[in-house]
Amino acid sequence: MPQPPPQPQILTRNLSAFFRSTRALKDVNVQALPRSVLAVIGPSGCGKSTFLRCLNRMHELVPGATATGQVLIDGQDVYSSDVDPVMIRRRVGMVFQRPNPFPTMSIFDNVAAGLKLNRIAGNYVEAVEKSLHQAALWEEVKDRLQSSALSLSGGQQQRLCIARALAVQPEILLMDEPASALDPIATARIEELIHELQEQYTIVIVTHNMQQAARVSDWTAFFYMGQLVECALTAQIFTNPRERRTEDYVTGKFG
Repeated sequence: MPQPPPQPQILTRNLSAFFRSTRALKDVNVQALPRSVLAVIGPSGCGKSTFLRCLNRMHELVPGATATGQVLIDGQDVYSSDVDPVMIRRRVGMVFQRPNPFPTMSIFDNVAAGLKLNRIAGNYVEAVEKSLHQAALWEEVKDRLQSSALSLSGGQQQRLCIARALAVQPEILLMDEPASALDPIATARIEELIHELQEQYTIVIVTHNMQQAARVSDWTAFFYMGQLVECALTAQIFTNPRERRTEDYVTGKFG
């Protein structure tokens, strides 16, 4: 018998986001399948990062910021009144645009920070090593785990932040332009890492780089002025989009 299609791990229904009276997102309906990479593209100010932060309820940490609609993770509405936002942020990890290791902590303590903050019991030594392996950083730092995280290069610091996010064993990984501050070699390493992590995690990545979106993602969502214009398989978005605005953006007519 044919297998039923996979259910989306992330599903938004009429998701809107506000900064006080300013509407940053309008009725966004999009989905991400398990162990897929969804790239979110669009010009600056179109709502990409706001959308990402709505997925794990980081949007509401901004004073005056609110969201309406639904964000379903494995069928559970993360905005339901009985859902703990701290647990959602543990399930849905976040990697930011610029590497942000804790400057006063060692490499080891940076990775273990989330475990300690969430009071997760277990062997921290094993958890840190596993996370550094997952982030393809272990071989580069295994002999200096007690060194300052700031002793690492920019690309290494970003992989350290990925390891820190992975240590608490999330189900989904959000990446907000994770390579925009890195050199081409470090960027290539991050892209390789995304492909490796996809075997275990669902990933949503915001990027301004059209070539990067084409390289790393299975699906691409194009946002414009707070609205989702089109979401489709990445190959279709870049070769045969349905919407004229999508075609104009990916071909560089505006951006």
